[in-house]
Amino acid sequence: MGKYAIPPPPWLKRLYDKVGAFLKKADPYEAKASRDFPVLEKHDRAKEFAEDRANLENTAPAGKRAATHLKEFKIYRWNPDAPQRPHLQSFHLNLKECGPMVLDALQKIKAEYDPTLAYRRSCREGICGSCSMNIDGTNTVACLKPINADTSKATVITPLPHMYVIKDLVVDLSNFYNQYKSVEPWLKTRRPPPGGKEYLQSPRDRKKLDGLYECIRCACCSTACPSYWWNPEEFLGPAALIHAYRWIQDSSRDDYTEERLQSLTESHQKLYKCRTIVNCTATCPKSLSPAHAIAMMKKKHLYSV
Repeated sequence: MGKYAIPPPPWLKRLYDKVGAFLKKADPYEAKASRDFPVLEKHDRAKEFAEDRANLENTAPAGKRAATHLKEFKIYRWNPDAPQRPHLQSFHLNLKECGPMVLDALQKIKAEYDPTLAYRRSCREGICGSCSMNIDGTNTVACLKPINADTSKATVITPLPHMYVIKDLVVDLSNFYNQYKSVEPWLKTRRPPPGGKEYLQSPRDRKKLDGLYECIRCACCSTACPSYWWNPEEFLGPAALIHAYRWIQDSSRDDYTEERLQSLTESHQKLYKCRTIVNCTATCPKSLSPAHAIAMMKKKHLYSV
């Protein structure tokens, strides 16, 4: 039967296509799906921001739409070469002419309004950790933080808390990196690799490093930790400790697991100053849990005593 079936005439096929297109347009679910912004696929936060802006534009009265897109950004300013005290400076941006992330806003302000604004940035993809700062009271990286589409509230941007400010949003991370260096974040072995090429690792051992190696050293966790605020010279902080635990967990390749743990516990201040406040886990822009890593190191140490 199928071999001798008569194909539908062209006019009928066109009718089917028109009816299908009309139904798809009328379906509210499909209408929402058409605004899913395919260029933002797999970027849920940016997609949510784009949908909020689209809804804001559609619901605002026609005469007020231009004003609705103006967003105020209050940015911490301080220049060591100027006598003026630290203050918040306001900038107003049209969100329709700006990218979706806070870093895009900073880039636009620096390029078009005030070239003296100082901040760090590099990859713009949440990999380097350079653009870490405090945005609306939360430590995060500006390239992964969507702009709040609510234009009735200003976005407040300040440096990472409890750090020495060099200029504007740039803080001194010398002590932070020295503490990171002190945990010796590299592979230490007593034997050459088999075959002289590389140290192989089983999938099971490799899985132990998940949730640890992804740390980008943005310092958001350490600067959100009250224990680190009180003892920055002695307590290593969540960022350095999660890297220390990363190498302790890599025991299938690293031969200095016991020495690493002993180094962290020879002084009570390095590890045990952590009070499990868990601010580090709450603020991590990569959704890691330094608090869990610290707790596991304490457990390993107590079991080894």
